[in-house]
Amino acid sequence: MSSVNDTKFQATMFLLTGISGQEAIYHWISIPFCFVYVIAIVGNSFILFMIKTNPSLHEPMYIFLSMLAFTDLSLSISTLPTTLGIFLLNSREISLDACFSQVFFIHTFECTESSVLLLMAFDRLIAICDPLRYASILTLRRIFKMWFLCVMRGVVVMLPLPILLRQFWYCRSNVLAHSYCLHQEVMTLACADITVNNIYGLCITLLTEVLDSLLIFLSYVMILKTVLTVTSRTESLRALNTCVAHLCAILLFYTPIIGLSVTHRFGEGISPLLQMLLGYVYLLAPPLVNPIVYSVKSKHLRVRIIRVFVK
Repeated sequence: MSSVNDTKFQATMFLLTGISGQEAIYHWISIPFCFVYVIAIVGNSFILFMIKTNPSLHEPMYIFLSMLAFTDLSLSISTLPTTLGIFLLNSREISLDACFSQVFFIHTFECTESSVLLLMAFDRLIAICDPLRYASILTLRRIFKMWFLCVMRGVVVMLPLPILLRQFWYCRSNVLAHSYCLHQEVMTLACADITVNNIYGLCITLLTEVLDSLLIFLSYVMILKTVLTVTSRTESLRALNTCVAHLCAILLFYTPIIGLSVTHRFGEGISPLLQMLLGYVYLLAPPLVNPIVYSVKSKHLRVRIIRVFVK
């Protein structure tokens, strides 16, 4: 169905967009996308497998890592059908209900990942600032309660999004700028007052990603303060080295997500190519890079991965 501008017309589906103007070489573009998805899915699945099958890795830090891997894996699967559908099959059409469902899953896993990154910052805070009580504070029972709350927060906070979108009449252009559905983009196609969606979207951004990033920042301020009081430079560097992988995960997640949110809400006149690139980095980079970084930086995990391949 082509895009239209007739306010009497009700769209029954949306048209997704891969990379505008490059349709003739989609079969070549699909190769790196397939590669990224394979690495992301295999890498995160392998992390989960290694942690599950190695009792020595059943420690808080690795359990939190398994939560991150599970969330990244789910996020990859949420976007895979539509993204590869475009580049492999040139299938751009998506029904309204399928689009709203994808909005829910993408934003729920995005919110959950933000929560997990906060939990991982809390883990590093306790490990460095109060190591003697580390095991007593982060018990398995308490960790799984926190994981349950993270998932429930994502579900409860994001569930109104598809419900609100379902109430609208879509009679403007039905063409989306990405190869998947995002709330902040879909709502702009509605022929209705989207003030409630704008306000709710801004509120959940402030209460999830912004609040989580602020708490993570405060956690690292406390970590840095503790590290600076350690007289041994070697011990200080060792403590900070345990945070490197987590800091990489934070930058990979928050930088593109904040940039994409800003460009969608306040970015009139910003290049569509920039929005497209931010959109792909936002959803593809963390699942791709996180398992690689943690496999390299985590000594215990790296040793066990090497043992698997050298047997």
